[in-house]
Formats: sequence, structure tokens, C-alpha cells
Amino acid sequence: MVESDSSTQLVTLDVPLDRDVFMRTLIRELAGTLQDVVGLAEASGFVSVVGQNMGARINSDFKAALGVPRLDREQVAGVLVELKRRINGDFYVIEQNDAMIVLGNRACPFGDKVLGRPAMCMMTSNVFGSIAAANLGYAKVQLQETIASGDAGCRVVLYLRATPESDASAGREYFEGEDSDA
Repeated sequence: MVESDSSTQLVTLDVPLDRDVFMRTLIRELAGTLQDVVGLAEASGFVSVVGQNMGARINSDFKAALGVPRLDREQVAGVLVELKRRINGDFYVIEQNDAMIVLGNRACPFGDKVLGRPAMCMMTSNVFGSIAAANLGYAKVQLQETIASGDAGCRVVLYLRATPESDASAGREYFEGEDSDA
């Protein structure tokens, strides 16, 4: 079969479409449709379920690769940064201690597809929260700044124990045993 001139021309067109762009756009449109149809809170809930399942899988994969039954706090922080690096995020540890891990981010794995889709941030919250809670017993994730909301970067605080400071902050709590990997 001989390709026609038009199909050869189509292959050479400068159209920003590949599997990565397609998948990020698909997720953006799914999140946007959910936000429009059921509202932000419900859309965030649906994304949360997916994020929790992803967190359990990622946690299991990293523990197996490290050969450990449980990650310590420093390993949890390292895994959170590394998993985002592997999917083209640019997370980094701002500070960590026994009470919290504070992360910054300069690049969202979803790129510009996340803009105006804050429900997509629940993926980060749930992946981070489920990994931290499965290994450390508890996490409360607070998304203080997000690229999706128009901030220049993200600031994510993971409280590792219930404290007056964490109790007073908005955020989502995660407990050990909430996923199948704990």
C-alpha cells in the first residue's frame, strides 16, 4: 500500500499531540467534566479514590524496590519527591521533622492542563497522604498553594501527627489501614 501525499503531509504537521499530551488532556477534560457536572467537592472525591489506589500501588512498589516492610519519615519524603520526578513534577523538600514534611513544587506533572482544575490536585493529596499514613500511621495533607489555582508553584504540608496546629488547619486526613497495602 502506497501512502498518499496527504497522509505523508499529516505526519509532518507540527501538531502538539503525543501520548503524554493526549493523556494529560484526557485527565483534564475528565476532571473538568466532573467539576461541571457534580461540583468541585464531588469531583475531588472521585479523583481522591483514584489517588488513594495509586498511592497504595506506588507505596508497595517503592517498599519492594527498597526491600523494606515500612518506610521511615526520610524515606517517605524521598519517595514523594522521587515519584513526582519520575512523572515530570519538580517537588522538593522545604523542611521535615517528626511532626511534618513540607514540600514545594515548581512544575506540575499535568503541565498547563492542571490550570483551572483544582480537583486534579486531589491526586497529589491522596497519593502523598496514603503513602505517609501507610508507613507512619497518620497524615493530614494541606495544599496551601497549587499551580491549578494559579499559584506560581505548590506548597504541600503533610502533618504526621494530630497536633493543635494540624487540627486547626484545613486539609484531608489519612490513617494507616485505609488502603489495601497497609
